[in-house]
Amino acid sequence: MAVRDVLTGLPWWVKWIAVPVIVLVVFGGLITTVISIVVGLLFKVLILVALVGGLVYVVRKFMSSSSSSSRGDW
Repeated sequence: MAVRDVLTGLPWWVKWIAVPVIVLVVFGGLITTVISIVVGLLFKVLILVALVGGLVYVVRKFMSSSSSSSRGDW
């Protein structure tokens, strides 16, 4: 039996309210864990991109100021 056949004779509130609430109660902890892992990974990726971008900016700024002052010495 397919899920569609099981839900065919039921009222609309069972399909659209009761079943999703039961799913959230049963799998709520798992859903919360997965969402927190994904958000944590995205936050760590964002921090990594910001740190690498800052490092590249500082190194380029230092190299450009260092090379311009050394050119003036010649």
